[in-house]
Amino acid sequence: MGTLPANPSLEQLRKRAKERARNEAVKLSEAQFRVAREHGFPSWPKLQAYVRRVAENGPNLQHAYHTDVGYYADRAFGLLSSAEDGTPSARAAFERHGQDLTRDGARAVVAREHGFGSWRTLREHVAALPENGEPFARAYRLVEARDLDGLSAVIDAFPTLVDARGTNGNDLLGMAGATGDERLTRLLLDRGADPSRANAHGWTALHQAAYSKKPQLVDMLLDAGAPLDVSARGDGGTPLIIALFWGNRVVAEKLAARERSPRNLRVAAGLGDPALLDELIRPNGTLAPAAGGHREFYRPHSGFPFWRPTDDPAEIRDEALSWAARNNRVDALRVLATRGTDLDADVYRGTALTWAVARGRLAAVRTLLALGAEVNRVGTFGGPEHGMGITALHLAAQRGDLDVITTLVEAGADLTARDGRWNSTPEGWAEACGEPEARALLQRLTSPEHVPEP
Repeated sequence: MGTLPANPSLEQLRKRAKERARNEAVKLSEAQFRVAREHGFPSWPKLQAYVRRVAENGPNLQHAYHTDVGYYADRAFGLLSSAEDGTPSARAAFERHGQDLTRDGARAVVAREHGFGSWRTLREHVAALPENGEPFARAYRLVEARDLDGLSAVIDAFPTLVDARGTNGNDLLGMAGATGDERLTRLLLDRGADPSRANAHGWTALHQAAYSKKPQLVDMLLDAGAPLDVSARGDGGTPLIIALFWGNRVVAEKLAARERSPRNLRVAAGLGDPALLDELIRPNGTLAPAAGGHREFYRPHSGFPFWRPTDDPAEIRDEALSWAARNNRVDALRVLATRGTDLDADVYRGTALTWAVARGRLAAVRTLLALGAEVNRVGTFGGPEHGMGITALHLAAQRGDLDVITTLVEAGADLTARDGRWNSTPEGWAEACGEPEARALLQRLTSPEHVPEP
């Protein structure tokens, strides 16, 4: 495979084809075809179209890489959601192309960021993507296949791929991190990929490693200079916050050992930091000013619904309880419970109990129940398509977590409760989610012969 210059021009390619025709004594059309094939393109027109688009749009051009047309509609909606959350880079994309914060505007932005004048033209390009030979799409497929040798060869031929951006500014380093394959990340870092680079949502490779629960990748990126204090999807959305949001404790503790940013009540609760808790929430429940700071981040992706955090002290306290629960910080739960926190508050997509159950935090579940949390509290969780009107037992059934199911039932969980979306019982959720052992346990517990232990 030949090496394409960092800033190729049509004139350079035409000259190369003419020289090849002369040296190999073939027609110009044949020489052009050979040049295209040498660079992985199926035809001269495809190579020309690629080089022309790169030249016209410069280094910020976004390269399509996913072959599902619907993927780009989803990315447009995600970009709109991020802009509505106030993410500066997402808002800048709309301003750059003079578009309103609407779905139509988002599609126009995505098309133009890819170098196309309309959504229809982008769709046509994506439909032909598997055959057009574009290097970024090839590299993406190799990343997805965990093909280290293949990826290395493509980067040798197109060295600037490590700096190229895909849809919504995603680069190969972030994609490699999503696979969890440390070899791919190491290759890209060794070839010059920038670990501080963020996509349109402000999301860096370190955010992705925190999201994906990959402590080894975290170490690798930190050693390469990845920043800890950058926010994604709203102010305060640092890699540490991403790890704490999902209850990824090992990753969170690694990040916190380097830097605790931001220092708010979410972080104090999620890390179970007694000194920071005492600093931010007093025994009478009043809060220090920093307790509610930098809370604009509230969702890791647009699958979670829109919300706007407020400065209400009760909301700040109650939300922190769920961050302690999902990270299994039982001492923090007890501190917050004695300082005016509502144990059953559903501040944003989940009570403390539902978050503890959803992350499999048995100690937190038992602690919350002992403190008086309502086992049959009906609330929300996760995305609106499945999380409306659920109880903690629905989520335990979904996970197939037998110990948590038993604990909840012993505390009086309603085995016949029906969720607000599917009108299904916990047993129905276990069946739908492919958890036969959980289903069998729930069937046994609901049978007339079952007699609860005194």
